[in-house]
Amino acid sequence: MQITSKGQVTIPQAVRNRLGLLPHTEVEFEVSGDHARIRKARRAESLGLRGQKALRALRGSADTRMSTGEIMALTRGSRGAGANGK
Repeated sequence: MQITSKGQVTIPQAVRNRLGLLPHTEVEFEVSGDHARIRKARRAESLGLRGQKALRALRGSADTRMSTGEIMALTRGSRGAGANGK
């Protein structure tokens, strides 16, 4: 495995799966002597970042005009329910 000219390296799929490293997961490096350790960033440091990034990526991407009541009816599985849910 080689480091690219941009300093990037691909983490093998098996390692990503084992550590739960999904796209946009924050990681941290710990250097000790002549080796480095990579791990998921501590929860307190990355709390909510993944959700915030997902919302930022999706913001403004809706392409349908639905009322809040219609959206709520869809998420609740109600068919033909109006805005008041009756």
